[in-house]
Amino acid sequence: MTSSEIRAKFLNFFKEKDHKIVPSAPMVIKDDPTLLFTNAGMNQFKAFFLGNSVAKAARVSDTQKCLRVSGKHNDLEEVGKDTYHHTMFEMLGNWSFGDYFKKEAIQWAWELLTEELKIDKESLYVSVFEGSNDADALDMDAEAFDLWKQIVPEDRIIMGNKKDNFWEMGDQGPCGPCSEIHVDIRSAAEKAKVSGASLVNQDHPLVVEIWNLVFMQYNRKANGQLEPLPAKHVDTGMGFERLCMVLQGVKSNYDTDIFTPLIREIEVISNAAYGKKEETDIAIRVIADHIRAVSFSIADGQLPSNTGAGYVIRRILRRAIRYGFTFLDTKKPFMFRLVKVLGDTMGDAFPELREQQQLIENVIKEEEHSFLNTLEQGLVLLDTIITANKGKEIDGRKAFELYDTYGFPIDLTALILEEKGFTLDEKGFQSALQEQKNRSRSASEVSKEDWVQLTDDAEQEFVGYDVLEANVKLVKYRKVVSKKEGEQFQLVFNLTPFYPEGGGQVGDKGYLEMSNGDVVYIVDTKRENDEIVHFAKRLPEHLEERFKVVVDGKQRQRTAANHTATHLLHQALREVLGTHVEQKGSAVHSKYLRFDFSHFSKLTAAELKAVENFVNARIEGQLPLEENRNVPKETAIKEGAMSLFGEKYGDSVRTVRFGQSIELCGGTHVQNTADVWHFKIRSEGAVAAGIRRIEAITSDAVKTFYAEANQALFEIKDLLNNPQDPLKAVTSLQDENARLKKELEALLKDKAKNLKGTLLDELEVVDGVRFLAKKVDLDAGGIKDLAFAMGQDQDNMFLLFGTEQGGKALLSCYISKQLVASKGLNAGTIVRELGKLIQGGGGGQPFFATAGGKDPGGIAAALERAKTYVQP
Repeated sequence: MTSSEIRAKFLNFFKEKDHKIVPSAPMVIKDDPTLLFTNAGMNQFKAFFLGNSVAKAARVSDTQKCLRVSGKHNDLEEVGKDTYHHTMFEMLGNWSFGDYFKKEAIQWAWELLTEELKIDKESLYVSVFEGSNDADALDMDAEAFDLWKQIVPEDRIIMGNKKDNFWEMGDQGPCGPCSEIHVDIRSAAEKAKVSGASLVNQDHPLVVEIWNLVFMQYNRKANGQLEPLPAKHVDTGMGFERLCMVLQGVKSNYDTDIFTPLIREIEVISNAAYGKKEETDIAIRVIADHIRAVSFSIADGQLPSNTGAGYVIRRILRRAIRYGFTFLDTKKPFMFRLVKVLGDTMGDAFPELREQQQLIENVIKEEEHSFLNTLEQGLVLLDTIITANKGKEIDGRKAFELYDTYGFPIDLTALILEEKGFTLDEKGFQSALQEQKNRSRSASEVSKEDWVQLTDDAEQEFVGYDVLEANVKLVKYRKVVSKKEGEQFQLVFNLTPFYPEGGGQVGDKGYLEMSNGDVVYIVDTKRENDEIVHFAKRLPEHLEERFKVVVDGKQRQRTAANHTATHLLHQALREVLGTHVEQKGSAVHSKYLRFDFSHFSKLTAAELKAVENFVNARIEGQLPLEENRNVPKETAIKEGAMSLFGEKYGDSVRTVRFGQSIELCGGTHVQNTADVWHFKIRSEGAVAAGIRRIEAITSDAVKTFYAEANQALFEIKDLLNNPQDPLKAVTSLQDENARLKKELEALLKDKAKNLKGTLLDELEVVDGVRFLAKKVDLDAGGIKDLAFAMGQDQDNMFLLFGTEQGGKALLSCYISKQLVASKGLNAGTIVRELGKLIQGGGGGQPFFATAGGKDPGGIAAALERAKTYVQP
């Protein structure tokens, strides 16, 4: 069977068992603060397991795109080295929310594998939780053992420990024992020599776990204790790639039709052959795996960046580029060429790959260009470190600086050092890395206590579309302590008018009023596991009483105006630029809005004006809000509602319409576009290849903008002695300034020429180096011209010039290229060190670099210390 047929057969099997087939949730998670990515099939159903929401369907099945590259489930460093770990993978699963339990889950799993998919029963082993002797004191899962005994011989049932056969969502939350099903695909001869039972969970590449049946029956509390869940659930996950390996009769996931088209294309691009050399094979597997993770992430709306989920995606992409660079000799961008092949392979199941192909290719290509430049820079810097090194071991902290500051991979550093006969101080590197991790962990440390449940209300009601005040009762609360925010309390009410952060819109703020008139301020509102959580600095008194909660109406109105403006802006961009424009992200605050969209060139002044005019025409048109709640999603899409990639929509959606603009949206909006008052674009620029960003303001912010602009104009006119035409007066001043600047530059060049002869006479020879450190009265450009002019006439020269301009200090270091090569001197490294003396920093090339600082008083010390770099 092809992979497409296998996927369909799985879903059809459970459809016939009365399961609702649901689409995959986005791989990039937007409304769960505990996760960056979907790392298991159950993530989108967490609220059902926690009891925060009631599932509309008690039986569900799907194939879920997952990513495991951070936190507890991190397979990144294994990927490529073996044949069965992946970053992005598909998880086939079936779920029961309080419906069937162990008996059906076990019977159906066996039926599907052995009868429907025809896997040889003699190649399968199952495992059962053996119990634990730790603080949990859990009994063996006798129920699962007895059920399996009716299906397989006892010698094929393996007792599994807590690590392998007790599944936990995290440090807290639903958990329970599990039964894993393992498959042995070794040859008959190998099976005869060694029993497959002895190889289960021993990381054997041909004896692998294929399906995990998790029986959710406990809840792990913050204090570590387990308590029974009120309802028992089933959560199963089967690795799609491994299943295809078994059914297609191959010995590696990478030999299935999921990966072979990608591998063939990599061979064509790199002229490398797969299956001939281990290090080449690893590189090809890494690239074939990582292009999937990166492409799916971009399709879901997550671009590579320097923070959060974007940093993880950039790291995965750079790992692939590095493997190609090092082992396949791919020195030019190549990974973007794999995107079409991926779309051809998986586009039927995941159409976003085809629909977003152009964007994915552009983003990846730009990232490749950027990182390949970084690698070239890093190679130069590494050569400098090697040249300057006294022994054969390179300081690990210097290697860490190369890794941390320039993004140069440490394993590539180690490889190059080995080739050149050097070793790396790995302990020093790991020490510096751990220090950085500790700083990062300390800054983001959060401790959460258990929820204190006050009532049995299972589901919340959001009433914030209609009212900004409500009388509520507190359902539960917990204390949260973080380094960043300090001590806070999270409050959950039975109903709430507070909009939780989501869809780009910030969460509401406001207050809770007690019966005695005292108030508790609500500083933020977020959604977590289908609950609306309110953040407060303290708990209200008399927790059992009903409270009045009030949303900050002014902030809500401004935020709503900005959210409505994003819809009108989206419509305007598609009208002015073309229907290729799609929203790629947004941030809606009370003071401004930010809108990211797909487009491949900078907007001209005329286009920006046209977009502004389009939006303001709709504002002046006083278009009323037409809102429909609980509309079937298919109906909304047929009516022309815009939906966004990477967003998770339910079967029923809310549509928001202003005139011809209609979108699926859960955010808050004004009742009439006239309430937006006016729309003004503040900036437009690039975010990534093919992604542009507009920042704009509306309402009160526009009034403030025009008032400040008007005041500034009055002040400028006053400075110019109130000319009739201020623009003409400013132009005249600019012309005069340009003329005076040219005259000054000419004077400074003459001054530098006259100074050159004097300074050449002041050079002293120190250990064969012509040395001079001196304070001069020139600007940065004059100093650079002077240094290079002197360097033309003299070899082996080391110059350090200091100057003071506008109350700030500047150091400029010039080193002859002969000295850079022979003595390992590096102007960039030197000015970074000397820059500390002027309370600043800098950098540059090995032969010329500058540093700026705010303390001119440190120039003398810097000039004095310069000689230490050339003394023997």
